[in-house]
Amino acid sequence: MSTEQEGNLNYIDNISNSELRAKWGLPDDIDPYKVELEELNPANNDWFGKNLDLDVFKRLRDESPIHYTEDSQAGSYWSVTKYDDVKAIDMDHKRFSSDIMNGGIRLGGQPLAEPPDAIFHLPMFIMQDQPKHTGQRKVVAPMFTASHLGNFEELIRGRTQKVLDELPDGESFNWVDKVSIELTSRMLATLFDVPQEDRLKLIHWSDTVERITDPDYFETPEEGFQELWKCFEYFNSIWEERKASGGNGNDLISMLARGETTKDMTPNEFLGNVILLIVAGNDTTRNSMSGGIKAFNQYPDQLKKVQTNRELIGNMVSEIIRWQSPVGHMCRTAMEDVEVNGKTIKKWDKVAIWYTSGNRDSDKFDDPHKLDIEREDARQHLSFGFGIHRCLGNRLADLQLKILWEEILERFENIEITGDTKYLNSSFIRGITELPVIAHRK
Repeated sequence: MSTEQEGNLNYIDNISNSELRAKWGLPDDIDPYKVELEELNPANNDWFGKNLDLDVFKRLRDESPIHYTEDSQAGSYWSVTKYDDVKAIDMDHKRFSSDIMNGGIRLGGQPLAEPPDAIFHLPMFIMQDQPKHTGQRKVVAPMFTASHLGNFEELIRGRTQKVLDELPDGESFNWVDKVSIELTSRMLATLFDVPQEDRLKLIHWSDTVERITDPDYFETPEEGFQELWKCFEYFNSIWEERKASGGNGNDLISMLARGETTKDMTPNEFLGNVILLIVAGNDTTRNSMSGGIKAFNQYPDQLKKVQTNRELIGNMVSEIIRWQSPVGHMCRTAMEDVEVNGKTIKKWDKVAIWYTSGNRDSDKFDDPHKLDIEREDARQHLSFGFGIHRCLGNRLADLQLKILWEEILERFENIEITGDTKYLNSSFIRGITELPVIAHRK
């Protein structure tokens, strides 16, 4: 690691993850309705790890839809929990900044000085404001056009068929490992054009981003950051090779290597954009693949509907993504005083727009906690975001999920959950880590 990179880790000061958990962790018997409203911290990762986040957000939508948390592991911030407010702020990129220099897109980020010497600094185009954001985003956008994605359909279907055909027969297994991770990791390796035998490295680095403060994985956050630099070392050699050959390939690294706005990126910026593409290509699809299984176990009548009418699959995919809400929040920084739903958000205040809450807003979605695969407005879910930061890979995620369910319905009567579901301890990615199931073949 370079001297510059080491300097970016100085803010950690050897705080252990165990100390962080001891200070901010929630007791096992916590009830979100018994916490004083002004003390409610919806960004506490434990709400998500305990699968209590939806209760937290229902309370906030009902009692305090624009809610201020003064003290938390992420500092002070506002929570925006109603669908219309979330969407409006997401689209208002002039008054609500995503730029890393102002704090970035997830809670906990703080404004940076130039040069960045007080925080681990990984700039990426989702954490840039205009015009830099669009200039870098355009470099990789051709990968995700509808016409280009058509080239992947046969490959995705063949892989999906193989993975499903090789599932254990009549015995319990973890759907997350055997299916969700397996399929998303293979697609990631294809997008980056790296060897398939390295695909789980990509998943590991994606997981590292979300588990960097989890004492079950790293003793200190610095250990997690050091692990991410292994990602830089891996991709830097590929980057140099593809730059030397003119960046003529159709993979994401070649696109970055030849793009006018990306070919001269600093090491931190290169790693940031690689991490962005890995996480974006992994988490939404992976957790929706698992969330769909969970949803149909809770609503078997909806499974019967799609078994009878396969034309419902397209809308069903959108409804699964709404129901699972794999991205918990995005953070914005107010660039001026703004009144939202009767509350004044001051300039430089942090604002969490909670996708997972907006997707369960009864003012937008009828009976929002139910999976309804015939829901007419399912495609209006918040999970891909709105405005200039809308997820680039949304068509690819839809395609992978559509093919997965087409192939599941060909092979299985149902996929039965046989044990406890375990959830990711993260308020940013709403994830499932373990989902024990038995797949009942036709």
